[in-house]
Amino acid sequence: MTRLMILLCLLSAPLAAQDAERTVVAARTIPAKTLIDPDDLLLRQVATPGAVTDPGQIIGQEARVALYAGRPIRSADIGPPAVVERNQIVTLVYARNGLVIRTEGRALDRAGPGDVIRVMNVMSRHSVRARINEEGVAHATD
Repeated sequence: MTRLMILLCLLSAPLAAQDAERTVVAARTIPAKTLIDPDDLLLRQVATPGAVTDPGQIIGQEARVALYAGRPIRSADIGPPAVVERNQIVTLVYARNGLVIRTEGRALDRAGPGDVIRVMNVMSRHSVRARINEEGVAHATD
């Protein structure tokens, strides 16, 4: 190779790295159910299909699964922090055709806002699927 070609290759390498999409990776192993802080994240200059590219989408969210150091973080790996714990007593709301029934229910899983989980009616012991809202109230979907 001529010196000019080598020089062109060296100059174009940093430009190619700048054009590569950034990917958010875990700076350390983050256990499931852990809130994610800015110190938990790193940006890598590598394009990874399906990986989150904006750290702002992850900070303050909760790890749904263990996130391993150096591995890309996918949007399915994170979610809003849980507002309902497993076995917690919650308000269970059933609303259909103008009829609204409120009762106590027991959450059969851990959930964040928007998650659908099974909730057992404490009085009847019947389980229903319910969507959890921001206040931790379960709205029956069945």
